Amino acid sequence: MGIVIESHVHLDDNSVAWIDDTNTKVIEVVLDHLAYGWSPEEIHFQHPHLFLAQIHAALSYYHDHQADLDAEIQCQLAEVETLKTQAGESPIQKRLKELGKLP
Repeated sequence: MGIVIESHVHLDDNSVAWIDDTNTKVIEVVLDHLAYGWSPEEIHFQHPHLFLAQIHAALSYYHDHQADLDAEIQCQLAEVETLKTQAGESPIQKRLKELGKLP
């Protein structure tokens, strides 16, 4: 009998990595790990629909493709900053500044 290795990760038509049988992108798990320092067990606690094997597979995929995913994260951060600049000051920010609650 041969050994079957389950990857738990697949690429869609746009080459985006997804965790099998979920609606969760690999990059979402990676961001939880990077932004909050969460362990696989904590990620599982926060996202109980993910199995630990799926989480480990997502993190393994990240380590195998770290440069590409890190570049994608940087692009997304730059896009957020651009959108934030374009949006300008929100009404609540303006009001809080008037009240002296924001610099």
